[in-house]
Parts: sequence; C-alpha cells; structure tokens
Amino acid sequence: MDTREYIKIVSDRAIRNMQKAGVLACAELPVFQVLKPAIKDRGDYAISVAMELAKLEKKNPMELAELLKEEISSEKDFRKYFSKIETAAPGFINFYLSPEYLYNIVKQVLSEKEKFGNLDLGKNKKVQVEFVSANPTGPLTVGNGRGGPFGDVLANVLKKAGYKTEKAYYVNDYGQQVLALGHSVLKDEEAKYSGEYIDELNKQLVPRIKDPYQLGREAAKIILETIIKKTIEKLNIKYDEWFSEALLQESGEVDKTIDLLKKKNFVYEKDGAQWFKATKFGDERDRVLIKSDGAKTYLAGDIAYHKYKFEKKKFDKAINVWGADHFGDVVGLKAGVEAFGYKNKLDIVLLQFVTVMKDGKPVKMSKRLGTAITMDDLLEELPADVVRFFFLQKSANTHLNFDMDLAKEQSDKNPVFYVQYAHARIASILERVEPHFVKTSRGKFQMDLLSKPVELSLIKQIARLPEIVEDTAKDNQVHRLTQYAIDLATSFHQFYGECHVLIDDEKLKQARLGLVLATKIVLKNTLDLLGVSAPEKM
Repeated sequence: MDTREYIKIVSDRAIRNMQKAGVLACAELPVFQVLKPAIKDRGDYAISVAMELAKLEKKNPMELAELLKEEISSEKDFRKYFSKIETAAPGFINFYLSPEYLYNIVKQVLSEKEKFGNLDLGKNKKVQVEFVSANPTGPLTVGNGRGGPFGDVLANVLKKAGYKTEKAYYVNDYGQQVLALGHSVLKDEEAKYSGEYIDELNKQLVPRIKDPYQLGREAAKIILETIIKKTIEKLNIKYDEWFSEALLQESGEVDKTIDLLKKKNFVYEKDGAQWFKATKFGDERDRVLIKSDGAKTYLAGDIAYHKYKFEKKKFDKAINVWGADHFGDVVGLKAGVEAFGYKNKLDIVLLQFVTVMKDGKPVKMSKRLGTAITMDDLLEELPADVVRFFFLQKSANTHLNFDMDLAKEQSDKNPVFYVQYAHARIASILERVEPHFVKTSRGKFQMDLLSKPVELSLIKQIARLPEIVEDTAKDNQVHRLTQYAIDLATSFHQFYGECHVLIDDEKLKQARLGLVLATKIVLKNTLDLLGVSAPEKM
C-alpha cells in the first residue's frame, strides 16, 4: 500500500475511534492532505488534521494531535511503515519512515526494474492528450513548440499511472488560415506569411496552382510533412494520430454537429449568424458557430472534433495542451462538450509564453522567419535532451525564459548535464563489477548495513517516484518530474561523495551496489518519462 494512502486510512480510522469514544463530537471526517514537511528534521510526511478538527471542536489542536498520535501509533501495521510519530506546533503530526520500509523499497525496485512506479490509478481508462496542433502555415515556433515536450511527457506519465493513452495532433488545414497561406505563397496583396519556406513554396507550387485556397491546401500539406513533422521527430515525439480538420469539415461532421445542437435547442439565429447558447453551460456569452457570411467558426469544428473524440474514439478523458493566447476559447469549447453530455471529460492546460535568452538579453529574430524563434533554430544549437528538459522545468502557468548560455554549459550548473552525469557515474561503477550482479540482483544482500543518513536519504528519494507519478497524473503538473530528477541526482552525488562503494567489506559493498543499481533504475525510469536519454558514458 502507498505510504500516503496508509496515513490517510489510519488517520481516518483514528478519528472514527475518537468519535465513537465521545472525544470528538463532529460527525464528518475533515478533508486533509498528507504533506512533505518544509523542515527536513520534521519527518518524512505530515498531516494537519488536528488543526482542522480543532476548528470544528473548539479545542486545543496540540491536545488533539497528541490523542491522534496515540491512536495512529497503536495500529498493528504502523511499524511496518514508520519508526516513530511526533507532534509539532501548532498541531502537526509528523511521520518518520522506518529503515525496514526503505530497505524493502530497494528490493522492490531491483525486482520490478522498469515497472517500478507503475500504478493502477487509471484502471486502463482511455485518455487522449492533444498537444502542439499549430496551424500548418509555417515552422513551429518556440511558443507553440513548448507544448511538444509537455504533452508528450504528460501522456507518458498517464500511461505509467495505468491509463490507456493516445497522443494526437489536430491539423488545422481548413479555413481562413489556409486561404491566407495560399495568398502568401502567391505573394499577392493579401499575403500574411513570409520567410524562406514561403519563397521555396512559391517556386515549387505557383507555376502549376493559381487558386489561393487550393494553393494554401497544397502548401499546408507540404509544410506539415517536410517541416512540422520533421521538427516533431527531432524532439523525439511520436503521435498516435494526426487528425485533419479538412477531413472533418468535408465529411459533413461539422454540419451534423451543428444540426444536432439545433435539435437540442442550443442554437439560435441573430444578425444573420447562427449562435450557440454557451451561456446555458456557464459561459459569460453565447458563441457564433456560423457567421453571417456562411463561414463556420473554429468553435464549430472544435466541438465536432471533440464529439468525435468521445463518441467515435470512446475516450474517457481528453486533455488539450494549448498556448495561453487561447484562454478565451476554453469556456466556449467546454460548453460545447457539455452540450453533448460530456461534462468534466475535457481538461485544457494553458502554457505561458517562451522567451529565448542569450547573453542576458531576449533573442527575437528567427534565421528563417525574421520574426519568432523557431524550434529548428533551437534544435540546431542544442540536443533534443536539453531542449526537452529546459522546456519542462517550469509549471504551465509560468512564463519560460530559455537560457541558451546555461543550456550549452557542460557543467553541474546545467541541470540536464547534472542529472545525466549521475546516471553515467552510476554506470561507470557498475561496469567495474561482475555483469552477473547487475543482471540477477534482487536485493538478496544485507540491507540493514545501509544506515548512514546519506544512504537512507537516497532511498527516500527513490521511494518518491510512485508519488510523483500519481500527483502528476492527477494535476498535470509535469514540471515536478524535472525537479525530482534533479533531487534524485543530488541525493546520489551526496551519497557518492560520502560512501565508497567498491570496498573490501564484501557485505557492505554488495548492499551499496544494490542501492546504486536501484538508483540507476529509478533515474532511468524518470528520464524515460521525460523523453530524455540516460547515457552510460559522458
């Protein structure tokens, strides 16, 4: 059982026992979280439930904490998990993991290997993560490219958490942006896009295609296949589905979707346009589906696409990773999804903007576009490992300053180098022992010899991976994975600095080798989730 789950169960049971004994008058169990104490010496986990109870009962929180501590510590399995439990002002209850529990974690890692951290949280439910989905009108910029590593890693985490996941790219190859692309390739007065790629498309297509829309359609296909998909490939991302908006529109699915909304009485006419009653579903205003000139809006296509996701593809949940500039579209689409009975089945993550920094100053000009920096510009100067890791270090709602100078550093200052070097250092240690040990080790050695604080601290970091996977699968905050990789690498480097591994004491050597191997397994599992390589040599 997960440690945090155990704490919740025994805490709930302790509260119920106190209720039965008349110590507590409240009938409901208060909501509380199992936290990591901010101060390292205050234990490995903490709960503040005594303070929540004190508010309800009008009692002293420290007195309630002491009573709860006694109840919890009397549980028969308590010592299986914890060595001690303490109270701390103003009413916290702190838990300290037992060495025996930690030793079993090492054995579990050595037994499960790449499966360590796998959860059954998702119960094999189907989840689609749609990300990037930039218009095929030009190369990917760093702004829309940020969604690539984010969506890819989120899908990886959900899969490890027990969901059946698919990765999708929605190709906006229909409508006004395609027409604008066609005019751009023609280089007429309605041109919107420019750059080397437009010049190449002009030479390639204009001699045989003159209609702006047909030209735009053909240009969009070429951009998708020869530019966007190649950039995605460089980022080590593989999609399960590239879904064409043009096919959705031309198949009549968008028209059918609007007709169904009309039958549900969710559409009305005003000023010659067709309006969706989005306000019935919490939106602040109604939204246009068909403009007065007969053109369908992006929302009409988006609702039809999500209807397809839930009805045809049978997804239990859809997660869209969008740029922050699409903030105004979120509520309208969620309203459309709810209109078809799929309330709460769509999550939308908004990613803030990216600024590339060099010599302490923003880099604004692209070599190809003369405007925004492209992902290809970045990938020409940096490996995909570095780009992915740096893009994943900040939370979705935080503006990302991409420091090119730091990204190029081959030192511990560069977090990617720091983490990968930990893995390479471990590999160099294991390379010097019998291959038989690495292949067959299952924790069959004297674990209780691992008693130094740095050894136990390293095991505690190893033990956190399942929690990191669970929390990320629940809140989509993938940046905690990069921080976890750094924390695990830091714990290993500290262990390496204080504890010699290849020593004459055979029993202690075997125990430390087991810990080193477990660290390598978990570090690689983490890097695999991040889509970052785990080098054996550096």
